[in-house]
Amino acid sequence: MKRTVESELLDSDCGTPAEIVAALADLRRVNRWFGGVSTSERLVQRVVDESGLRRLELLDVGSGSGDVPLALASRFERRGIYLCPTLLDQCATHLPRGSAAIVGDALHLPFPPDSFDLVTCSLFAHHLEPALLKQFVREALRVARIAVVINDLVRTRLHLALVMAARPLFRSRMAWLDGVVSVHRAYTEQELRGLMMEAGRRIEFSRHYLLRVGVIVWK
Repeated sequence: MKRTVESELLDSDCGTPAEIVAALADLRRVNRWFGGVSTSERLVQRVVDESGLRRLELLDVGSGSGDVPLALASRFERRGIYLCPTLLDQCATHLPRGSAAIVGDALHLPFPPDSFDLVTCSLFAHHLEPALLKQFVREALRVARIAVVINDLVRTRLHLALVMAARPLFRSRMAWLDGVVSVHRAYTEQELRGLMMEAGRRIEFSRHYLLRVGVIVWK
């Protein structure tokens, strides 16, 4: 299945305020039910185990409504591990109120070197073309002290068929259409391996529930 690139509606903040709210709500359900939060939880736990830290400053890039990092902070707190998330997104209308949230460019992060222990992203990597994805990883490594964690989709015909069949589960047509486009834009694990290995760092890959791939790029 060849990778094809189309624009996603939420990327351009396309739609009425009500449509955007509904689409973000659907994304929260997708992350909760279909492996978004659980995949990032396992990846961050790996970093916690390796570093031995009980408190980590975390930057989540392409954060949207911030449901994944905020859910992680709640889950890890119950284990006595404290994540302090900062959320970054290019669209101010996506970010939640009452959290540490910044509007910014993922390719030019507005932070000095080593500002955070960990930089994470979920369902963001496939939005970037290969050269830009490599640029993002370099930029994320610049501001991370320990590692960069990537949680994303895997492009397969099965994944596309599952998203197509899941239309009744989506309350927002915008979110469902973006889901279809996301599978077309996603990388295979082999493609991600080829792109990430060029970073010249220690890298770990893992497969997760419902065709998710996890990548840890160690600083």
